[in-house]
Amino acid sequence: MRGASAGPTHQRPTVTELRLSAFASHRAAVFPLGPVTLFAGPSGSGKSQALAAYQALAALGSGSPLDDVFRDPVARVPETAVPDADGRRGFRIGCTVDGPVGPVRLDLAVQAEPELRVVGERLSQDGQILLSTALRDPRRRSVQAGWFTGGAVGVTRAPFPDDRLGTALLPLRVAGSTAGQRRVLAAAEQVVVALRSVFPCDPRPERMRGPVTPGEGRLRGDCANLADVLRRTRHECGTRHALLAAAARTGCAGPVAALDVRVCEGEPGGGDGAFGAFQAARTGLVTGLLDRGPGRPATELGRLAAGELRFLALALVLLTGPGVLAVDPAAELLSARQALTVLADDLDRGLDRRQSAELLRLALLSGVRGHIRLVAAIGEDTAETARELPGVSVVDLSP
Repeated sequence: MRGASAGPTHQRPTVTELRLSAFASHRAAVFPLGPVTLFAGPSGSGKSQALAAYQALAALGSGSPLDDVFRDPVARVPETAVPDADGRRGFRIGCTVDGPVGPVRLDLAVQAEPELRVVGERLSQDGQILLSTALRDPRRRSVQAGWFTGGAVGVTRAPFPDDRLGTALLPLRVAGSTAGQRRVLAAAEQVVVALRSVFPCDPRPERMRGPVTPGEGRLRGDCANLADVLRRTRHECGTRHALLAAAARTGCAGPVAALDVRVCEGEPGGGDGAFGAFQAARTGLVTGLLDRGPGRPATELGRLAAGELRFLALALVLLTGPGVLAVDPAAELLSARQALTVLADDLDRGLDRRQSAELLRLALLSGVRGHIRLVAAIGEDTAETARELPGVSVVDLSP
């Protein structure tokens, strides 16, 4: 791994390490994660699997059940894993979350065969086990959980469901009446906040070309509603919208004076300009445009190349935050105290070196502010550029 450096104390809960003890092609793998972390390597080296593990932890931290998170769990079991006497095989993943209470470790063991279930979980800090779960009776759909209480009791025990992340359940189970319980709650909440603050992003150009119905203006993971989000940022986030337009001058062919939207012809409330966009928010479909400048016709997004559309969507993601992206971060914590992590598999798909370099520049710009982090899988051309950039960590998975 190149470009990693010891950073300052994390004031926002952040995943700083991903551990794949036994997951797909990974064995005993530990990946430090910085503000911009890029996985590089040939096809089949495990780049996508690493991001899939991170995304799975994020979904579990948000309360999703195992069968929603792992649709094909057997594919996550290492090929060399040998079943035990009862035919059981599985995988193990984990992470470290740094933040106001210091580094907290989460480790999870999942059984994939003969049925999907949690068989063990551990939440720990500074060598102290704060939560541990274990499958005691395979006939029951529960695990035995024990969490640190302190005082005369020491440890509190209770059954937890075997299809959920126990750490995400702790705020509902622990009263916080002792110093030990408050420590457990603080650690669990830090982990949950970091895992919930994740935005998996895979822009799909074929879904971004047509007019869209105005909505709440929160970008979806496939970026199909890009035009609606441009409508919103144009009127609510002038500074960021201007930064996006500046990025478009680098990533899109031809002159770009600005990014604009208009109501589709024939729709109620039609018209250009601010009033037309306002009416579109109420009644009509909207389409995104590249303003080519005085005397030049605007270009609809639907006429752009696939790489240009992917570039625009990813640039928008890196320049915004939870208020614009379709994520559900912890409502009990101010957004200024949260860091959003963007997960992008095959980040540079369909992009040229100029576009990829501009996205890395935007990622570094956002990473310095501490609000946006990027974890992505990239091709070798982008990796060559990234290795020369201070502040970018490249994880090389080449054999």
